[in-house]
Amino acid sequence: MEYRNLGNTGLKVSRLCLGCMSFGIAAKGPHEWTLSEAESRPLIRQAIEAGINFFDTANGYSAGTSEEITGRALKDFTHRDEVVVATKAYIPWRNAPNAGGLSRKALFHALENSLRRLGTDYIDLYQIHRWDPQTPIEETMEALHDIVKSGKVRYIGASSMAAWQFSKAQYTADKHGWTRFISMQNQVNLLYREEEREMLPLCADMGVGVIPWSPLARGRLTRDWNEHTQRSDSDQFAKVLYSHTQEPDRKVVETVAEVARERDTPRAQVALAWLLQKPEITAPIVGVTKASHLTDAVAALGVRLAPTEIERLESPYIPHEVVGMSVMPRFKGQVSLLGEN
Repeated sequence: MEYRNLGNTGLKVSRLCLGCMSFGIAAKGPHEWTLSEAESRPLIRQAIEAGINFFDTANGYSAGTSEEITGRALKDFTHRDEVVVATKAYIPWRNAPNAGGLSRKALFHALENSLRRLGTDYIDLYQIHRWDPQTPIEETMEALHDIVKSGKVRYIGASSMAAWQFSKAQYTADKHGWTRFISMQNQVNLLYREEEREMLPLCADMGVGVIPWSPLARGRLTRDWNEHTQRSDSDQFAKVLYSHTQEPDRKVVETVAEVARERDTPRAQVALAWLLQKPEITAPIVGVTKASHLTDAVAALGVRLAPTEIERLESPYIPHEVVGMSVMPRFKGQVSLLGEN
């Protein structure tokens, strides 16, 4: 396993982050394909044995049961000081005022609940899941600063938002001497490269680590275009992300298949290798439901694409509508963001 510092910090993370949205009680979340605790634990253990020390979850994944499963497994399989535990806040946990968002009240409440579910005294990377247009950024950044100073959080990060919003948050922190974000968790993959325009250069300029979600485009880059899985048939959020650009996306998927076939390499390894070779990327967040998914992800670290192969993979891409930055308020009667890995 390879390790890098996350942003301009001394925090060392594996070049792959295990996304824990796949773990949780399915009946409590919007995803039918999430794994039970018994099914999840072998995968978490496999990740640890492969050298992965970076684990990402959120308070909104399967109504917090992802945090519970992840926390118990990490306690059983490794030492707390060796792993980097990341979680997020913002998603409403109840359809009621103050039960979600990035107000001071909501953040402090969400943090205490995440600590309890994870079974830990502190969180290494506490991230805001989305931008909250209803809360002044000054209130959010001061609350996050106070949370860090309380000792219950070591570092803070952000997730998908506009570059101007992220820049404003960092400027606000600098202006008041508050804690800055050290990471950006956004969508970057061969089917969605809009972050290359502004966000990735901004992060490089600010010394912010980039930990992309959905590096395999929710599995689309790993299989034939017309092949279906339980997840692809039931994943409503995927339809929002990729339904408007199917023809150009198909060409990208076919090119991944061609390069993989020529190399005699699984498609997942090719798609991840492309992302890992981008200089701004610290650690893609890989979501797995099978041991083979994790095996392919680790193997991708050893795949080096030639410049001509990268050009082939990138050439079919056309500009996409910006997606994935907002919350979908209701799905199956729940208040929830529809997941990411």
